[in-house]
Amino acid sequence: MTATTGKTPLSSGAPEDEANEEAAADGVFADPRSPSFSAMPVSADINERYGRTARNATRNRRWAIGSAAAFAAVLLAWVVWGGDFGNLGSVEAQNIGHTVLSDNEVEVTFQLTLEPDTDSACALEALNSNFAIVGWKIVDVPGTSERTRSITETVRTSELSVTGLIYRCWLT
Repeated sequence: MTATTGKTPLSSGAPEDEANEEAAADGVFADPRSPSFSAMPVSADINERYGRTARNATRNRRWAIGSAAAFAAVLLAWVVWGGDFGNLGSVEAQNIGHTVLSDNEVEVTFQLTLEPDTDSACALEALNSNFAIVGWKIVDVPGTSERTRSITETVRTSELSVTGLIYRCWLT
């Protein structure tokens, strides 16, 4: 209640409040500060113009479900393809050393760790002082009962090498 009028501000009964109510009933925008302001229903034309129809909602829902299903299928395929199911096998190689035998040969010694009775192969490389590859050899390593073993191989080079290294090892 106000001291001057004795009426509550929400029900002032002013003519502008009645005009707002009539305008709201006609679908005309009403003053949101007015006590009689309420959310007005939106016409079907407006909904159709902005794509808020039942048909569009159904289409959007189908797209969302289809996209989620496709994402789930790709994720499942990735997990199955790239997953580590029981550690199917791994190979680990470590350089031990090298010995330059001549201008055309270097001896590479490395340690290979893998599951017993598993065949593998390793690529060895020889580098010159400019880190250019001057020798390359792929070595087939047959499986044995040992898990870790030391292997020494000779790599032929096109010029004097300064080092011999393992490039990579893999299961065969």
